[in-house]
Amino acid sequence: MFLGILNENADDRVALTPEGASKIHNLGVTVLIEKDAGNGAFFQDSAYADHAVIKSREEVLRQSDVLVSIHPPVLSELKTLRVKTLIISQFAPFADHAIQATLDSLKLRALSLDMIPRTTLAQSMDVLSSMAGLSGYQAVLVAAQYLPRFFPMMITAAGSIKPAKVLVLGAGVAGLQAIATARRLGAVVEAFDTRSAAKEEVKSLGARFVEVEGAIDDKGAGGYAVEQSEEFLKRQKEEVQKRAMSADVIITTAQVRGRKAPVLVPAATVEAMKPGSVIVDLAASTGGNCELTQGSQIIKHNGITIIGDSNLAAKMPQDASTLYSNNLVNFLKLLIQEGELILDWSNQIIRESFITEPPSQ
Repeated sequence: MFLGILNENADDRVALTPEGASKIHNLGVTVLIEKDAGNGAFFQDSAYADHAVIKSREEVLRQSDVLVSIHPPVLSELKTLRVKTLIISQFAPFADHAIQATLDSLKLRALSLDMIPRTTLAQSMDVLSSMAGLSGYQAVLVAAQYLPRFFPMMITAAGSIKPAKVLVLGAGVAGLQAIATARRLGAVVEAFDTRSAAKEEVKSLGARFVEVEGAIDDKGAGGYAVEQSEEFLKRQKEEVQKRAMSADVIITTAQVRGRKAPVLVPAATVEAMKPGSVIVDLAASTGGNCELTQGSQIIKHNGITIIGDSNLAAKMPQDASTLYSNNLVNFLKLLIQEGELILDWSNQIIRESFITEPPSQ
């Protein structure tokens, strides 16, 4: 069996590191990797040489029985693949509703890593959590770069400077990492989340948990936010605006799977913030938690810097690739036995991440 690793267009990460390729090779699989696929993450072709065969992109696409990537191949490339080729990537079928029909029409098979159930058994394969942790960390560093003030309290001969105040909206994986990083830098941190289970985690990191009563708490939402009532949203906006007026940095992370991100920071709230303050919106790709966010752009509004970036994990390509690769290797171990591809339809993790026509029973 041939497993192919593609070079990611406009992304420095790579789906499998040399260590990951070695582990897959040891499962009895011939690994093919596109030339220079790991360069952006500082993994040279020579590091893969003992465990993989370096090929052109066309050769990898043509010869692979299984293709792995971070971003799916484009349609023109999908059309070149052999029937029943298995593609393992992040297809986001909850957002791209046409992708399943497209893959089925081409008689391809696909496993979408962003559909792996967020359960205890699947934690070691959860690429969303791995990348979210990196994004939360990076969000604080980016905010510190643009904030015209210190994060920690500073006492100098020239006078004392108060610590920065950071407000984190959404205390999932990204939010918790943002809290931990901001606290390490010496900021005073407040955090809000609709999920009551987040309260103790937030407090354990030394942050204050902002409570708004009446939230709908869905433990089955897989770590995503859920839609809330109009009454709750009104109270939430009032509380957020009050906190935002004194915040130096706001980091937003709340997303509702398959829907537009909830607006937590309306334009009026931005205009009430202190000049020089920074908003980092990690939900930019799904519309943004800040009303003024523009996807993949950094803008200024009334002296407030608004950074819309849902792909901050890619700014740390080496560690991001390592974590993604580890998740992918753990997932592939479910699928490969003695060098052969075995799709066990009774396995929940495989069944729920398989997004094309199911195998015949």
